[in-house]
Amino acid sequence: MVNPWFYRHLRIKLLFLMNTFLAALLLTCIGPEASVSTHASPVTATSPTSLTVAPVARKLVWADEFTKPGLPDPDRWGYETGGNGFGNNELQYYTDRRAENARVEGGNLIIEARKENYQGKNYTSARLITKDKAVWTYGRIEARAKLPKGVGTWPAIWMLGQNIAKAGWPLCGEIDIMEHVGFDEGVVHGTVHTGAYNHRQHTEKGGPITIPDVTTAFHVYAVDWTANQINFLVDDKIFYSFDKKTRGDSEAQWPFDQPFYLLLNMAVGGNWGGQKGVDENIWPQRMEVDYVRVYQ
Repeated sequence: MVNPWFYRHLRIKLLFLMNTFLAALLLTCIGPEASVSTHASPVTATSPTSLTVAPVARKLVWADEFTKPGLPDPDRWGYETGGNGFGNNELQYYTDRRAENARVEGGNLIIEARKENYQGKNYTSARLITKDKAVWTYGRIEARAKLPKGVGTWPAIWMLGQNIAKAGWPLCGEIDIMEHVGFDEGVVHGTVHTGAYNHRQHTEKGGPITIPDVTTAFHVYAVDWTANQINFLVDDKIFYSFDKKTRGDSEAQWPFDQPFYLLLNMAVGGNWGGQKGVDENIWPQRMEVDYVRVYQ
């Protein structure tokens, strides 16, 4: 007769072996990764993929680096002359091919306003234009310049629609890349004028940016002009935008789908530049331009 203790011991051993086998089988099926940890695993955050759109590739299509001393290049620049106030009651006479007022010197274009009697006016200066020589529709137009100092100075880098003779101002459109009036030194303005938005109606659209060293250092003044928007920039910083969607697409609101030409000038006094008078003791004063470049 078999001892009962033997059967009890055998059952315990069989149960132990069976449990061990089942545990091993379970680990084999689900792998060691299934082991539970009492510590939470660290979470690694992945930076989102950039959605930045690559800038539009453009080519340099026109430039003047002002490397040849003497009068400005006649193949690139013409002159607008006279002393009729140019609609702003300006005090200067704009001269024609006169080195005292416009010349290339030391690698820069110098536009100089002088206090002198000339053609019935007390001041002379120059206005250079690319009209009938170069015009552009859309693109980046930029000039690196240092501005004059003193109450009564009014330099500008700007553009007018090629159709001005037919349409007149302001229907032709005007893009003021840079304007600065000496009585408010350091505040640069970018502005557009159109039939619907212009200073005669006090509806012009634009914005200012403060550049403290505007009269002692060179800065790049530019517009980035497309079929839908014009951005105004100083040293690649956008400070104002004029867009067709917001302002309207009629010819009176957006006359900017046509060729424009470039103007560089320095006025004396005038409705805006002379609001605080003209300091007669600061002359001559000059705007210096390192280069002008156009990309499309």
